[in-house]
Amino acid sequence: MTSHTYLNELFSLDGTVAVVTGGSSGIGRSVAGALARSGASVVVVARKEAGLRATVDELTADGCRAAWVNADLGTRAAVREAADRAAGVFGEPDILVNCAGVNLRPPMGELDDAVWDTTMAVNLEAPYLLGQRFGPGMAERGFGRIIHITSQQAHRAFVQSGAYGVSKGALESLARSQAEAWSPYGVTCNTLVPGFVMTPLNARLSSDPEKVAALAARTMTGRNGLAEDFAGAAVFLASRASAYVTGQSLFVDGGLSVH
Repeated sequence: MTSHTYLNELFSLDGTVAVVTGGSSGIGRSVAGALARSGASVVVVARKEAGLRATVDELTADGCRAAWVNADLGTRAAVREAADRAAGVFGEPDILVNCAGVNLRPPMGELDDAVWDTTMAVNLEAPYLLGQRFGPGMAERGFGRIIHITSQQAHRAFVQSGAYGVSKGALESLARSQAEAWSPYGVTCNTLVPGFVMTPLNARLSSDPEKVAALAARTMTGRNGLAEDFAGAAVFLASRASAYVTGQSLFVDGGLSVH
């Protein structure tokens, strides 16, 4: 067996369908690209049409099979409609990546119901609803991969974690509940935990050079993360290579969490 054949059997996503929310920018875009270039037919779901078009145009130009669905995942009705539209493109997904999120960080004393509700709707309830929509079908077919993108704030509080940290901690618990329910049927459910990554979602911190440098110094690699750092981990968790990995939080953070 050649190395190419061996690696293909382990990591190829040929013949699979993936849905990636928040897939038009940042980590989500990198993950969508990695899955598509590994053979998956990818449906990218996000709010802004310009970013969606740019992402899908780039992937199709590379010979990938990709499409987009424009949706705001802030309400239950919108999530359910987006799920149906996404499944209508290439068929029911084998891989679900929940990367869409909002990063609202008012001081705890100023946190109001509107920020709380928006944060929970997008960061927690949308992944739950999408899991309920797609997880049982994956289990029935005997193969599935659910991947959530969480945060250091799921494990520790800093830079005003507020509602954001609560939503990400709950999302990791959701992954464990999904793993318990569906892993006996071939569906793994895991989370990728970024450190500080230079993406549009972190624009507030990214604009402060002193804070950016301080966060880089907290890592073991001496730098902050980039969106492309998540490509390999995402392909691993989406592939057959990760069949015995479920309910886990995989830190992709340059060692920040253990430094």
